[in-house]
Amino acid sequence: MNAIAQFLYGILNSINGMVNNYGVSIIIFTILMRMICMPFDYKSRKGMRKMALIQPKLNDLQRKYGNDKQKMQQKQAELMKKEGYNPLSGCLPMLLTWPLMIAMFTAMRSIANEQLVMQAFRYLAGQENVIQAQDVFLWVKNIWMTDSPFVSIAPDANSLNVLTRDVWQSAYTLLQADTDLFAAVQATLESAGVTLDFSTDLMMKQSVAEVLKLLGQNANYQAAVQAVPGWSGLNFFLFQITVFKQYNGLLILPVLAGVTQVLQTKFMNQQQPQQPTPDGKTPGNFMKWFFPCLSVFFCLSSNAGFALYWVVSSVVSSVQSIVINKMLEKQDGKTEKKVAGEGSVK
Repeated sequence: MNAIAQFLYGILNSINGMVNNYGVSIIIFTILMRMICMPFDYKSRKGMRKMALIQPKLNDLQRKYGNDKQKMQQKQAELMKKEGYNPLSGCLPMLLTWPLMIAMFTAMRSIANEQLVMQAFRYLAGQENVIQAQDVFLWVKNIWMTDSPFVSIAPDANSLNVLTRDVWQSAYTLLQADTDLFAAVQATLESAGVTLDFSTDLMMKQSVAEVLKLLGQNANYQAAVQAVPGWSGLNFFLFQITVFKQYNGLLILPVLAGVTQVLQTKFMNQQQPQQPTPDGKTPGNFMKWFFPCLSVFFCLSSNAGFALYWVVSSVVSSVQSIVINKMLEKQDGKTEKKVAGEGSVK
C-alpha cells in the first residue's frame, strides 16, 4: 500500500473508531473525498461548459474547411485562442484526482480484506457473534460481503482463497494485537496441530488451506454458509446461483448503484447538453446505459461497502453538479452584465 493509500486507510479506520460502524464510516469517508475533489470537478465542469459554448463554432469550421485538414486545425486553434479555451481544461483536472481515487479504493479494499480474514479467525476462536456491530449496515448483515441473497453472511472459501499474502499477514498482525482472540485461535490451532506461517507465498497457501479445513469442521461457520435445500447451484441463464439460509442482503445496493448512475447521467446531460456533430446528428445513447449496467456489475462483484461508496458517491456527485452549475450560471450572469455595461458606455 502506497503512502497516500496508507494515509486514507488510517482516516477510514479513525472515522470508524468514532462511529463504530463501517457503513456509516464509508458514507462519511466518501463525502469527505468528494469534497476534496470538488475544486477539480469545478475546473473540469467549467472547461466542459466552455467547450459546449464554442462547439457550434467548431462545427461550422469543420463544415467549412472539412476538405482542408491543415486549414481547419489552424482555424480551430485560432478560435480556441480567441475564446480563451484550453482543450485540456475539461479532462486534466479530473485526471489529477485519479491517484487519490485509486488510493481510496486501495484503502477500502485493504480494510475489507483484513476484516474478512478477521471474521475467519473469530470463527476459529469459537465466537458465536462473529459478525460484529461495526460490520452491519441496515439490511446488510456483513458489509464486507456482497449485498445479495445469493451470497452467504460469512466469507466463503473463494473469498478467502483470492486474498494475497500481505492481507493475511496484516490480519494476522491485527489478530496478535487482540490478546484474548489470539489465545482462543491459538488454542484451536494447537489442538489441530496447525501452525500458521505467512512468511512466503508457499507457506501462506498451506496456512490458508489449514484455515479452510478447520472452518469446514466448525459448526457455527458451516451454519453460516449453508444453502437453502433445493436452492443450491441453480442454473440462471449464464450463471449458477445459490440461495443461503443466512443470506447477506437483498440486492438493494447494486440496484441503487444502477439507478443513481442513470439519474446522475441524465442530470449531467441536462446540465451539459450534448452538442450535435457537424452533420447535425447527436451522439447515441450507448453510454447512457453502459455506465449504469457497469455499476450494477461492479457492485454485484464487490462487497457491500464498495456498493455503498458507489451509491453515495453518485448522489453526492449529482448534488455537487447542481451547486457547480449554479456557480457557473452566476458567473456567466456577471460576465454578461459586465459586457453589457461596457457596451453601454461605448
